[in-house]
Amino acid sequence: MDEATASARIDSLRREIEAHAHRYYDLDAPSIPDAEYDRLFQELQALEEAFPALVRADSPTQRVLGAPLAELKPVRHAVPMLSIETERDTGEGAALRFDARVRRALELSEDDPPVEYAAELKFDGLAINLRYERGLLVQAATRGDGETGEDVTHTIRTIGPIPLRLRGVDAELVDVRGEVYMRRDAFERLNQQQLAAGQKAFVNPRNAAAGAVRQLDARIAAARPLSFFAYGVGEVRGWPLPDTHAGLLDALATAGVPVSDERRVVCGAAGLIAFHQRTAALRAALPFDIDGVVYKVNARALQQQLGFKSREPRWALAHKFPAEEAVTVLENIEVQIGRTGAVTPVARLKPVFVGGVTVTNATLHNEDELRRKDVRIGDSVIVRRAGDVIPEIVGVVPERRPANARLFEMPAQCPVCGSDVVRLEGEAASRCTGGLYCPAQVKGAIAHFAGRRAMDIDGLGDKLIEQLVERGLVRSVADLYGLDAGTLAGLERMADKSAANLAAAIAASRQTTLARFIYALGIRHVGEATAAALAAYFGDLDPLLQADVEALTAVPDVGPVVAQSIHGFCEQPHNREVIERLRAAGVHWPAVEVRRGAQPLAGKTFVITGTFSQSRDALTEALQRLGAKVTGSVSQKTDFVAIGENAGSKADKAAELGIATLDEAALLALLAQAGGE
Repeated sequence: MDEATASARIDSLRREIEAHAHRYYDLDAPSIPDAEYDRLFQELQALEEAFPALVRADSPTQRVLGAPLAELKPVRHAVPMLSIETERDTGEGAALRFDARVRRALELSEDDPPVEYAAELKFDGLAINLRYERGLLVQAATRGDGETGEDVTHTIRTIGPIPLRLRGVDAELVDVRGEVYMRRDAFERLNQQQLAAGQKAFVNPRNAAAGAVRQLDARIAAARPLSFFAYGVGEVRGWPLPDTHAGLLDALATAGVPVSDERRVVCGAAGLIAFHQRTAALRAALPFDIDGVVYKVNARALQQQLGFKSREPRWALAHKFPAEEAVTVLENIEVQIGRTGAVTPVARLKPVFVGGVTVTNATLHNEDELRRKDVRIGDSVIVRRAGDVIPEIVGVVPERRPANARLFEMPAQCPVCGSDVVRLEGEAASRCTGGLYCPAQVKGAIAHFAGRRAMDIDGLGDKLIEQLVERGLVRSVADLYGLDAGTLAGLERMADKSAANLAAAIAASRQTTLARFIYALGIRHVGEATAAALAAYFGDLDPLLQADVEALTAVPDVGPVVAQSIHGFCEQPHNREVIERLRAAGVHWPAVEVRRGAQPLAGKTFVITGTFSQSRDALTEALQRLGAKVTGSVSQKTDFVAIGENAGSKADKAAELGIATLDEAALLALLAQAGGE
């Protein structure tokens, strides 16, 4: 690159960096993640190093960016709030180079002991200077441009963790420096409140915290759950400082200032590397965001000896982790069908390195989320990957949207099986209605179908289901009844006896009840109680399959949403085909007495505990046919607890809460009186 080309690129980079810095520092509305900003900054640094004659005093590389808001009173920092050199090489080399540089500057030989460092977290918040006079908080200011910040005393005073008076400190002046931040759980609650109020969600905790601090109205900051950690001091008069940085942080903690416990004193490059690795492993579990760690020469005397260069101290280094956010292009949006039929939009991305791996796909959660973020095919998007969390798109870069960017439309049919895709009222997710047929759902459908409270096929677990589907032996639940002991014996970890037992269990499941069969179909929102209500109301399967939404809503325990779900399922030809195959395979049930009047036990909740002469499942079905709800735990909402032999803690809980109890004779009498068995 010649000097003229470099000059043009440098000017372009300076304008872009300054625009992003304005959005980040002054408007609290960043449009790109830190990693993208860092990339631009590094490119500018490299060009200026290659062409030193093009370096200007007003270049972003020569000063700390950010300007105070006109509405807030400017505050001149007695000791500038400079930034720390940032090392973006996330490997061990960064610590090795920093330690070697420090040792050279201190003229240490190989025989000298290792340098002692204070290692701490690099918080992702808003830098603040707290000025205490005679121990009383008199002023708080943002970093601003490093020389001049903004007076935000009115909002800082609303942050509970920040002491209004230092404990045991009566010095003439102490400037405490640290970061205002927001915990992740508090950030999630805040965004839920924002969306509930019809307002825009915040991009990240740092943005939410900074926006609160720099409000003119202190009540806005008071309403947000902000926190603070100190990491150093500025101007100090009349307070004897410890000889080490670690001692200084301890002294601040003793004075009542919040200081993170995740800090260590380490020796040499090996200690720095170990701290970086330990913190990287801990990162996802921390309740707040960090993007790296900070190394500081521990002895303050050595800090003074090392001094400063331009805008950064020579005795400190910020060592970043792999960026959790990056910008890339959204090339397409496809859909993925989950085990329960949920249709999830998936972003196909131009490959980007983020969170330590190359990412090509990211979740978009659901259609509402996609619309809320205004994500379009062709957009430049911000991708986030934290720890082992599935990558997601957290926002777009609107100024980079191409003219041909297009909106995503949810498909009307499932791309896997062709069944209708529907979205029920009150649900965020769209779903494929081919639950019994869709290959994407078949494993989950089989596991549910074979469950103890459904068709009760003992021995058919997830690993066997996996083998049956992967080998093409079972494509729908109806194929189970075509399996024999010989075929099952050919599966991994299946001996002849196990295969024979499973074949017998499959054969035995042909004899079931209508309620169990309806439940086994896996219709969304149809649990055991609803299945029992449907069986009692329609008496057989054909009337249920032919019922419209209006007829379904007449069933006790079936509302409009459930009725829509049942009707949508029964209307799909693929599902009907599987049901007919199940019948042809011999699945049958005894006749059911139709009950269309008021159910005598409707609205009553029962718990069954202990051993009875009948199985608990039989008693549960009898109660459900009469409209009762049967649950597994005793609470204030429980009406009756049926107590058999060897009843345990549930009987004690019933006595404690004063809930009516029934022995077996009383339970059977109640069923008989209500019209049951």
